[in-house]
Amino acid sequence: MGVYDTEIWEKMDDNQAASFLDEVNPHLDPMPFSPQSTSVKSYDLDFYDDYALVQLTDYDAIPNVRKYVLYKPGDIIPITWTNEPIYALNKKAPVIINEETVIDYVKFFFHYVRGRHGRFIVVEHVDDIQWKETPPANARKALSEIIAPVKILSKGDDFSFTLSANMVFKDSLFKTEIFVTPEGKVTLSNEDILVEGMPVLVDPV
Repeated sequence: MGVYDTEIWEKMDDNQAASFLDEVNPHLDPMPFSPQSTSVKSYDLDFYDDYALVQLTDYDAIPNVRKYVLYKPGDIIPITWTNEPIYALNKKAPVIINEETVIDYVKFFFHYVRGRHGRFIVVEHVDDIQWKETPPANARKALSEIIAPVKILSKGDDFSFTLSANMVFKDSLFKTEIFVTPEGKVTLSNEDILVEGMPVLVDPV
């Protein structure tokens, strides 16, 4: 599980969910979500004043269908797993980047943006890695000693931030610096591979 999967979601009751789906379904392709079979949960994001992240899960579908939208009443922005909807919302909302929000924003960004060649998954603990099988105790100990929480390294005069983080890409664990502009644009630099060839589950591109 990625770090963002552990956030606490608030489930809408049946009436709230039905009203929400009436508003959001016209913005979703290819099929609308049915109020009878869909769970709707929301999570308030501290780096947007008015927008929440909403998770829709249709449990009647096989396999289950799950989509996400960024939402405030009257405005629905579907998550497309690219940076485009997030960057567009950053201008409009606008995004709030400061010492209290920048780490959460980075975790959110990499959880909901997937590159052409795969996901960059932020990890802060050995259990954040999607293992095919549980690693041996000595391997867990060694990884626990090198994996660290995301932290702020510096703040620029323009209110940009540089962070350090551990990430998994495909089967490799690496350390990187993450630069975040005041507008919420994100870039990686100074990547240093720590472990290669790990027995992990690799998301399909």
